[in-house]
Amino acid sequence: MLENGYYWRNRELRQHVSVIDGLDKPDLLLTNAVYLNTYTKAWISANIWIVNDRIVYVGENLPANTDGVETMDCSGKYLVPGYIEPHAHPFQLYNPEELANHAAQTGTTTLVNDNILWLLLLNKKKAFSLLNDFQKHPVSMYWWARFDAQTELKDDTQLFNTQEILSWIKHPAVVQGGELTSWPDLLAGDDRLLHWIQETKRQGKPVEGHLPGASEKTLTKMKLLGVNADHESMTGEEVMRRLQLGYQVGLRYSSIRPDLPSLLEELQAMNLKSYDNLTMTTDGATPGFYEDGLMNVCIEIAIEKGVPLEEAYLMASYNAAKHLSLQEQLGSIAPGRIANINFLTEKNNPHPESVLAKGQWIVKNNLAQSISKVVDWEAYGIGALSYDWQLTERQLQFSVPIGLDMVNDVIIKPYAIDTDITTERLPDTKMDAFLLLLDRKGKWRVNTTIRGFTDRLGGLASSYSTTGDFIFIGKNKSDIVLAGKRLKELGGGIVLVHDGEILLEIPLTLSGTMYDGQMSALIEKEKQLKAILKEFGYAFNDPVYSIFFLSSTHLPYVRITQRGIMDVKKKEVLFPATMC
Repeated sequence: MLENGYYWRNRELRQHVSVIDGLDKPDLLLTNAVYLNTYTKAWISANIWIVNDRIVYVGENLPANTDGVETMDCSGKYLVPGYIEPHAHPFQLYNPEELANHAAQTGTTTLVNDNILWLLLLNKKKAFSLLNDFQKHPVSMYWWARFDAQTELKDDTQLFNTQEILSWIKHPAVVQGGELTSWPDLLAGDDRLLHWIQETKRQGKPVEGHLPGASEKTLTKMKLLGVNADHESMTGEEVMRRLQLGYQVGLRYSSIRPDLPSLLEELQAMNLKSYDNLTMTTDGATPGFYEDGLMNVCIEIAIEKGVPLEEAYLMASYNAAKHLSLQEQLGSIAPGRIANINFLTEKNNPHPESVLAKGQWIVKNNLAQSISKVVDWEAYGIGALSYDWQLTERQLQFSVPIGLDMVNDVIIKPYAIDTDITTERLPDTKMDAFLLLLDRKGKWRVNTTIRGFTDRLGGLASSYSTTGDFIFIGKNKSDIVLAGKRLKELGGGIVLVHDGEILLEIPLTLSGTMYDGQMSALIEKEKQLKAILKEFGYAFNDPVYSIFFLSSTHLPYVRITQRGIMDVKKKEVLFPATMC
């Protein structure tokens, strides 16, 4: 077990050396292995000795004493470092522990995670205790420290102040700052934000940007102010520009931005010479996108698009580890590294038949092994929602003249409402639907309409949102009320109702945000959600993100937030929230 997420104790280090001297035995011996050497980018034959969770030897020799040592003959197999997802949002209906369990099955043995939900749900003491619990998981779980909420909160200074931010930055399981969605504030002169960035750099940790469509001038300014990396490139030209300016660049393959294939095609056409500063990320995809795995899928795409074989594996392992200053623990098969190893049947087949994570078998010869639960959610007060108010038609009073018009899954423009929204039911001939954002405590609300989400659906209720507040969408107020009633009974989740009938329930009984169950079951529920919403007029690809990003002010052009309906560019509240 790594102490504080990083270092082995002195006693353990001495034991590791004693194994080399033949005074002690390894726990696991991998013989006749052909492995990818990260440092020479060559495939080398070797025997690999592992003690508990650490690789202690890689070379031609065998231990002096192998009595009782678990041994696997790796003849005909190809070993590569465990894959690293450097930019995970582990709360997209699933919970971080279940995402880790699922990811490990296909070889992603390290996740670097968003911390936003812990800021919203837990005080710092509990949050840090939870981070320590995650260190007990066989998947290496690291985190980043957000500097902003991606939305407008009633009072964001409680969560985002210097004392809180610097405490997170100094935590040993936190390996970077960002992602920096509030970069316009930084450019506008926010010195508090600049101070946080500089303190992050003083801790030796990089800062991740969030710079979609940024010009060369903006990218240069952000580099001068301390941003190290960015994952928002949408074209090969944008990737190349960032590389030339010294950025670590993440190539995205997510449910709302599956850009990786086209980015790699464009980079190949541009004759890219070096892949050392490229990583790949699934950027918090929704459950169904992960049905076949995480980074294994990205590697497969990279190989198919002509990336040199060795570079494809390094893009999903060593490159990320080096960027995050974790290369002494992760990203290679070498003495001293954590024993995260994937066993392949062919060099060009990144889907492993066996997986080791921290020296523990996750999959062995295509058979999944059990993983012990490490988080007691109830101990942190994370469970089913309970509240003493009920949604009624009193909260469903609509009169504002401006609604939200969906351009795609996540881009929303304002529009002038030209239909009567004071009725009990909106006509099916219009794409308008009621939209209500309601405080989790039932104290305030924001009422408007949304166009493009559905043409017929009676009601949708969701406790899953950017801020944890409730979202209600639908054509029929009575269906919305019924969906809200069932949501309360479930203790959180997503509920679809039409003509008084409940069509689908996705219980999210971990604080109304996360599913408490296996990923396979959640994937099937998300498939049903998509199918039903498409049947009822949803024209895009990712309704989960459409719901989640309704309040996200890092996206254009207008959003519904705790403060009211907001013009993102002007940072102005067009119509304020109303007290209930």
